[in-house]
Order: sequence, then C-alpha cells, then structure tokens
Amino acid sequence: MSLTNPEVLARTGGREIKAIVFGAEQIAARVAELGAEVTRAYPEGELLLIGLLKGSFLFLADLVRHVARPVVVDFMVASSYGDGTVSSGNVRLLYDPATDLAGKHVVLVEDIVDSGNTLRRLLALLASRRPASLSVCALLDKAAMHSPFEELRFVGFDAPPAFLVGYGLDYAEQYRHLPFIADLA
Repeated sequence: MSLTNPEVLARTGGREIKAIVFGAEQIAARVAELGAEVTRAYPEGELLLIGLLKGSFLFLADLVRHVARPVVVDFMVASSYGDGTVSSGNVRLLYDPATDLAGKHVVLVEDIVDSGNTLRRLLALLASRRPASLSVCALLDKAAMHSPFEELRFVGFDAPPAFLVGYGLDYAEQYRHLPFIADLA
C-alpha cells in the first residue's frame, strides 16, 4: 500500500506517514502464531490474559481468538506517555484488574515494550499477587531500548527505533485504528 494512497491518507486524516513497518496481513499471521505459542506454553491450569490498555486492545482481541484453550481476559490501564513521544518514566495505574491472580498462569499482553520501565513496575505489582506463573506477550519489542527480562516470553516483532502508530499504538490518542503499524515521523 502506497503511503500517498488515498485510503492511507483518509485513515490518517491527511497526515503523511514515513513508512508502513508491518502490514495488516503480516500482523495477522504473526498474531496467529503467538496464539499458538501461548496455547502450547500453557496446556493446563487457569490462564488469564491481562491486556494493558489502551494500546493492546486490538492485539489482545485478535490474540485470544487464536488461543485454543479456555482463557479469562481482564485489563489494566497504566500511563507513562501522556501526549509525548517518549515515556515520562512516571507510571500511573489508572485501572487495576478485578480478577484474582493467585494460582493462575498470567500473561500480560502489551502492545510495545520500549524502555521497559512501565512493564517492570507492573510485573512487580502482579507478581506480588501470587500467580502460578507470570509472563509477557508483546506485539513489538524495542530490545535495544531496555535490558532483557525473563518475563518477556512471547514477542511478535522486533521493533525499529521509530515512533510507531497503528494497530492499537497511538500518538496523542490518534492512529490506533490503523490496520497496519507505521513510522509516524
């Protein structure tokens, strides 16, 4: 799909994007694979997927349709960006999952791991609630931006060092609806 394609420009409100980094078909195929990986990793026990909102909502919705076993879904809302393009480092928990985590296999579903600061703080909080296991399934990982951590078990794509939007990722609440992931710069 061309960046000057009228459909792309209509979806972005006329704002040009630098590049489509991951296309809709590429995303769909990888999400299906991730669903199969999660299914194989947790053949038994209670499985709880917690979507980190708002960015993960499209990814989580597609992912759970590919998890071929019973699963419970809940959500968390944390904020560290505001209207900026760089994490502020100040993590605010705006909504806490209502589901009891004790004894469950918990997979935190994230749109993108950037600095890892928000994720590390949330993992510490979730671990204190005594799940049977705790892991992260991230659609995108900017591995060069953070030190490794063992909970990051499922990764869709290695992300380039760009500000990405689409498929749930936003800039100031815009562009989440794009069916592809694009470099906004």
